[in-house]
Amino acid sequence: MERAEAYGFSAALSGSFLLSCLLFAALNRRQRGPYMDEAFHVPQAQAYCHGRFLQWDPMITTLPGLYLLSAGAVKPAAWLLGWSGSVVCSAGMLRFINLLFGAGNLCLLYSLLTRIHRNKAVSGFQRILSSLTLAMFPTLYFFTFLYYTDPGSVFFTLFAYLMCLCGNHKTSALLGFCGFMFRQTNIVWVVFCAGSVVAEKLNEAWKTQLQKKKDEKLSSRKESLPDLLRVLQFLIEYLTSPKNLLAVTALTWPYMVLVAMFFAFVLTNGGIVVGDRSSHEACLHFPQLFYFLSFTAFFSFPHLLTPTKVRRFLQSLRQHPVQYSLVSITSLLLIWKFTYVHKYLLADNRHYTFYVWRKVFQRHELVKYLLVPAYVFAGWSFTDALRSKSVFWILVYFVCLLAATVPQRLLEFRYFILPFLIYRLNIPFPSLHRQLVELAFYVAVNAVSFYLFLNKTFQWPNSDEIQRFMW
Repeated sequence: MERAEAYGFSAALSGSFLLSCLLFAALNRRQRGPYMDEAFHVPQAQAYCHGRFLQWDPMITTLPGLYLLSAGAVKPAAWLLGWSGSVVCSAGMLRFINLLFGAGNLCLLYSLLTRIHRNKAVSGFQRILSSLTLAMFPTLYFFTFLYYTDPGSVFFTLFAYLMCLCGNHKTSALLGFCGFMFRQTNIVWVVFCAGSVVAEKLNEAWKTQLQKKKDEKLSSRKESLPDLLRVLQFLIEYLTSPKNLLAVTALTWPYMVLVAMFFAFVLTNGGIVVGDRSSHEACLHFPQLFYFLSFTAFFSFPHLLTPTKVRRFLQSLRQHPVQYSLVSITSLLLIWKFTYVHKYLLADNRHYTFYVWRKVFQRHELVKYLLVPAYVFAGWSFTDALRSKSVFWILVYFVCLLAATVPQRLLEFRYFILPFLIYRLNIPFPSLHRQLVELAFYVAVNAVSFYLFLNKTFQWPNSDEIQRFMW
């Protein structure tokens, strides 16, 4: 990092943290007590702060990573600073831990962008701007100010990914375990780290094979069906070779150990969810992939929804009508047979998803089918943005994306944070103009979200509690 870039990033980090602190103070003045899921998280963390480690709220569905870290951070700080009484492990103090995670996420995003795009002609200003933009990603940024598991979950997962890219696989697996302790589904991104290591080895071997055969380069995205079959044949041959398997195992064994521990946990626990399982049953909810693609298109519109991309999509549509017809028919069948509507989605009018579902999907029974063309375009634009990545990396990412989204019955935007960030980190840098548009859009969405949360309160019938709108 050059000195000017280092100063620029330090200024961005300091400025964003100061702004976040001011917003944090305003939120805590308006909402002093626990809100929404904080009603479960805060008392549990306070129990740990007081040494009651056997106490557990059965309504909590995640492992106690957040509470253990909170008690381990707040108690020593309180002793050093002489704090006592209600301030120790108060809701505000616990929320501040996530504010620190937010600053850490900004540092990790910058480091990841630098690492992933280190061979590209990208200016330091663009790297700083992109990392600042992603740190302000609205769905993640909002929960930085509440005591939720999301900021810590993202922090340890991104840290694990960074260590994986640096070749420190033991450290990466350890950090992946920390992420798993925050949210069990983060095991998917441990598999992604291992898979990206394997994908790199596969890509190197594939390029060598192509060079020997004097064939076309792997980077060409215009592959015909025989080309794809040849890739699959190569994949099978490579992974069935004892020599190659030993080499891959030598690199990925720390991740394999963690995945084995995960399966042992699932067998012992009787499922992936701890605590209340009645509202978190796994299912094959394939339309979740379509919701994620729409979510990504919305938050990445400066990159994905451009006139050039629309023209290229229409050209691709004319060239491959049969393939797109099959994709559309498959999408219609998946929507018809695998659409689930969670009771929380219909009942909780504090979440934005409630209004998205009511205003869009509940307008008419046919709406969910009429959206298929938009899903197809979003999917094409999504994969087109990844054309600089190897076919093996894309395969690993899509397998993990499906594993992270499809089993979820509830439509919840928080579940899309990690797959979105990993996707956004790996697409090519856009022009400076588009980056500025993206940042301005995120700032505007955050401003509206916090305005609604702080000022547009309401009450439910037969309840005196103040309710607020949130992601």
